[in-house]
Amino acid sequence: MKRYTPRTFALEMLMIAVAVVFAFPVYVLINLAFRAPSDTSSPITPTSSPTLDNFVGAWQEAGLGGALINSLVVTTVSVLIVLAVSALAAYPLARSTAHWSRGIFLLIMLGLILPFQLASLPLYQTIRDLGLLGSVGSLILFYSGLQVPFTTFLYAGFLRALPRDFEEAATIDGCGPFTAFRYVILPMLKPITVTALVLNAVSVWNDFFTPLLYLSGSDQQTMPVAIAGFVGQFVSDWNLIFAALLISIIPVLAVYLALQRSIINGFAGGLKG
Repeated sequence: MKRYTPRTFALEMLMIAVAVVFAFPVYVLINLAFRAPSDTSSPITPTSSPTLDNFVGAWQEAGLGGALINSLVVTTVSVLIVLAVSALAAYPLARSTAHWSRGIFLLIMLGLILPFQLASLPLYQTIRDLGLLGSVGSLILFYSGLQVPFTTFLYAGFLRALPRDFEEAATIDGCGPFTAFRYVILPMLKPITVTALVLNAVSVWNDFFTPLLYLSGSDQQTMPVAIAGFVGQFVSDWNLIFAALLISIIPVLAVYLALQRSIINGFAGGLKG
């Protein structure tokens, strides 16, 4: 019996073609980011003399240093708050069989259905009344609430697939609900925690509308806002623009590559649930 059939070969060729389609824009981005402005050859032509001058110029002229720090602070703090709140909320919702549990879970899930744009004006007024406009604290507060429904949904689905035997054993040994969650359940949530971490981090890092709205009029900005202003100022110098984009992509890409195995395990565990 042949394992490698013409159908397998066709599927491999199809996947290679799809990979090439997705990789081509990335190749152009990297190729032009390292190309000297004096080189006017086709974007597809490999750069013969790579240079780092574009990155230096983009870093200095676009003020990416402060924007990078702001993005790192907002993303890190927001994601940590979201993970902590969502895990603690999902645990009783997934384990309880009471009627109120299902009702509260459905109420939280409304956050996945209703677009946040509907509440943009009242949220803006609330942030203004709190005196947080123009500060990264407004973004942390916003994202900490926005991402909780989705993350709670992920945690609840994963928790429902976990057997109760470990918790029951911990209870027999004298552990309370919180202690059992901290020392028994939380370590078992690592796959879905890493998955939620990356998904939330990418969403927060790449958001453009919220920082533009809440940081407008201040000297604070995040990477997407800084790059957008940079594009408007240096619209003809695509080498600098692509270098700035590559700088913005590297942190999130590095986190994803470091945690990709746990991410796959998290999705697999969620699908089994």
